[in-house]
Amino acid sequence: MSTDNKSIVYYVCRIVLRPLASILLKCGLTWKEFSDISKSVFVEVASDEYGINGRPTNVSRVSILTGISRKEIKRQRDLLCGNQPVVKSKTTDATRVLSGWFQDSDYIDANGDPRLLNERGEAPSFESLCERYSGDIAAQTMAKELLQTETIERAPDGNLRVKRRFYQPAKHDDENLAWGAAMIRDVAATMNNNVFLSNGARPRFGRKAETVRVLPETVIEFRKYLDSKGQSFLEEVDGWLNKHEASDDTRESEFVRLGVGMFAIEDELREENLK
Repeated sequence: MSTDNKSIVYYVCRIVLRPLASILLKCGLTWKEFSDISKSVFVEVASDEYGINGRPTNVSRVSILTGISRKEIKRQRDLLCGNQPVVKSKTTDATRVLSGWFQDSDYIDANGDPRLLNERGEAPSFESLCERYSGDIAAQTMAKELLQTETIERAPDGNLRVKRRFYQPAKHDDENLAWGAAMIRDVAATMNNNVFLSNGARPRFGRKAETVRVLPETVIEFRKYLDSKGQSFLEEVDGWLNKHEASDDTRESEFVRLGVGMFAIEDELREENLK
């Protein structure tokens, strides 16, 4: 790959990863956990998609494709085939503080429950808890983050009360998160098909309509328009798909997944939006 082509790939990678990184940070995933997952997926995809005559790709070729050592590839494959977790959780400073609050005998009461803590002062206090568990993060900064994410709260007397044992920067609904992941997967799969057309393959439908010359007050009107017209179109597609579903006596192995996804485009202008 030429230097120019690789620069384009780097650019594309950053563009694609930005919304994904935003989602993962809100879910409390660290960069180290993402790195471990990425390594596992690279090995899995290289093994599954680059073999000859339908056979899994051999270790040497996977190593050449991914840049991962043969020894590490074997370890990743063993993890994928076994019951061991592919990714070991990376504990964050916030998680260590919360864990200490729930487990350290200096910070729990006679019933084993986390104490209400003064924000500052000698142990047991939130300040001393952070000195013990938060690394180089200042207690004031940690308190501000945990209060903002509703992980802790301020009691009427001003002391700090912990609400949960884990740190998650943003609340999310698991079902909606799974839906969003499926949407991202389908868009990426369509892009993969259309950019790297194999012999005899046809490009899938992939279009968008947008402009960068709209005033903010138009957004609400557009949302109403899209809710109406978009839903109407999807219902029409759903009717077409139902009409063409296979009979009940068809073997499931003969089925293919078919459909179309729609999503709104709505954000502030960034440099990448203008290219």
